[in-house]
Amino acid sequence: MTPELIVETAGRFALVVLILATLLTVWRAVVGPTLPDRVVALDMLVGIVIGFIAVTALRTGYTLYVDIAIALGLVGFLATVAFARFILVRGNASEAAAQGASASGKVSAEGKSAGKKLPKTVRGAGGVKKEGR
Repeated sequence: MTPELIVETAGRFALVVLILATLLTVWRAVVGPTLPDRVVALDMLVGIVIGFIAVTALRTGYTLYVDIAIALGLVGFLATVAFARFILVRGNASEAAAQGASASGKVSAEGKSAGKKLPKTVRGAGGVKKEGR
């Protein structure tokens, strides 16, 4: 077996595995019961596309594809962090609304409870949070 034949066989095997992974990941992104499942699936798709780019770079010998894969990895990471922050903020807002509703029984349009004043959080010297009214 020549090295070229080994690389060609490994490249074909990698493409088959990546296609299978793409199908399963797209299924999870579409069917995923929760938003975090979909975010993880989209992050996985970025990794799979990086794999496709790497196999293409290996098969063609064109090394610029490696730079493209690195850039896509950075953009994919930033997108995942942004999605995670969105999920965190959305989760905190819904938890605060649920706590306000259970404490007073009613929640106003702004998400504040109608019957009880919540303490304000103020940043003091050095960035330390202080509770106040």
